[in-house]
Amino acid sequence: MNELPLYFIAIIPPDPIFSFALQQKEYIAEYYNSKAALRSPPHITLHMPFRLKESREALLIEYLDNLAKSNPQFLIKCDGFGAFEPRVIYINLDRPDALVNLQRNIGQLMKQQMHLFNANYKDKVFNPHMTIAFRDLRKAMFHKAWEEFRVKKYTTSFMTDSFALLKHDSRHWQVHQRFHLSASV
Repeated sequence: MNELPLYFIAIIPPDPIFSFALQQKEYIAEYYNSKAALRSPPHITLHMPFRLKESREALLIEYLDNLAKSNPQFLIKCDGFGAFEPRVIYINLDRPDALVNLQRNIGQLMKQQMHLFNANYKDKVFNPHMTIAFRDLRKAMFHKAWEEFRVKKYTTSFMTDSFALLKHDSRHWQVHQRFHLSASV
């Protein structure tokens, strides 16, 4: 039986933030034996993974392109690290209104137009972050890693001018299509 293709929607940060986040993932893989985060590029999830018939992909791309054009570019600030105990460590982000609105608009589009209802993890409130370790980080290693990362300083910001549709290639997540936000709405 062929499974439907797997997608998700996310913001991919520009360099040097992208490279910094990737270095943190590689560091955790090497020193804390957690490699799962390396299967996707550094990102901020806007819609959780979902399956979709490939025949509906062009329609989804059209909807997302139209939505991007009606949402403004915005600034995101990175400030240190955070954790969801006992497995997840991430780069902590602020929650600008434009980001919250974009995520909500994508969730509404996915429900109303695509009939997909899994925008957020277990219906939790949107908590923007960039994961650097998760799923395969063992509890004992989590505590060691968190002791190190909880005191690390990292402060920067970046202008968000696009988001992406990512598609799973059976091993890793790949950027499939980028959608550019409006320079002025």
